[in-house]
Amino acid sequence: MTVRSIVKFPNSLLRAVAEPVELFDDDLQALASDLIDTMRAAPGIGITAPHIGILKRLVVIQLPSAAKPAIYVNPAVVQASTEMIRHEEGSVSMPGVTEDIERHARIRVRYQDLDGGERFEDAEGLLAVCHQHEIDQLDGLFWTHRLTRLKRDRLIKRYGKLIRAS
Repeated sequence: MTVRSIVKFPNSLLRAVAEPVELFDDDLQALASDLIDTMRAAPGIGITAPHIGILKRLVVIQLPSAAKPAIYVNPAVVQASTEMIRHEEGSVSMPGVTEDIERHARIRVRYQDLDGGERFEDAEGLLAVCHQHEIDQLDGLFWTHRLTRLKRDRLIKRYGKLIRAS
């Protein structure tokens, strides 16, 4: 379909809460297809509609080991393990910088498919991290806010240097 422009940090859209999807129609299918193309072009392994400036609760994830992308409409974590893991994270909206973030090791996600059907997915490791990262984005919580203030300030400074150098 179409590769869309990605909203870049520090745009305020990245801190906005996305609205639930209520219409499961051809427009939603087209948006999901555009998200897939945009994520692959970025490149990335996950993207949300807010990353392209559309405040809808729509997520696409494709891990390197996956044959095809998975689409999640209105996702929510409904169960999380007490065990935590640290994983390196970044964002298509802030390319070139990453940092370790602590997340739940295992989660259960409730979501809808593109036809509106309710689904559940159990995830662990990298997939669990991706779900939590993207759902945070839908809730207006940019990934850098999971860092300590000191680490966040250093990361933003590094990102600024990258932008100025390009």
